[in-house]
Amino acid sequence: MQLLIVEDNALVGMGLHAALTNSGFDVVWVKDGESALECMAHQAFHAMVLDLGLPGMAGVDVLRSMRAAGNQMPTLILTARETTQDKVQAFDQGADDYISKTTDIEELVARLKALIRRSGRDGKFILADLVIEVNTRTVTYKGTELSLSKREFDILKILISHAGLTVTRKKIEDAIYGEDRPRENNSIEVHIHNIRHKMPGLSLLTIRGVGYCLTTQL
Repeated sequence: MQLLIVEDNALVGMGLHAALTNSGFDVVWVKDGESALECMAHQAFHAMVLDLGLPGMAGVDVLRSMRAAGNQMPTLILTARETTQDKVQAFDQGADDYISKTTDIEELVARLKALIRRSGRDGKFILADLVIEVNTRTVTYKGTELSLSKREFDILKILISHAGLTVTRKKIEDAIYGEDRPRENNSIEVHIHNIRHKMPGLSLLTIRGVGYCLTTQL
């Protein structure tokens, strides 16, 4: 499971990275909010562990920005701040859980896994009436299981893992063809057309000259 840690304290960050890696997570660790948002724009994560007291962009501002962009990644606040006001502010901005840095690593791991299970990101993506089962490569839309080609499924998976964000055409091509393989002219447009045809009402936007965006308004 892909995990993003946002923690500016080197000692705490190294400890979290080691402990959570040993617990089976594939961990990316960054030290400030701007780097966290940049990571989110280019990679999908199952969950994030976020400190509040970050340099530059505060943790609550990271939350506010990602939620405004439609990113619903489960987020656990891990902080030394324990006042009711801090907790209320974090939850108001979209935090899913909030624990102290004195919490045992076993509890942190358990709560992270619980968040991921509840979010459906453990092998499954859910966005309103659209459900994608990664392990079985099945797609259900408005209660009906659909038949998608391999390329259509892969494109839809990329888009739903970045729901609310624009995914560039190059990112899609690199994912389905590989960076060094030749592209097929207009094939992405054809696959997008087929996805829209099979899922009428799907809010899949074309961002002209850039790429595509599967919005959260399904």
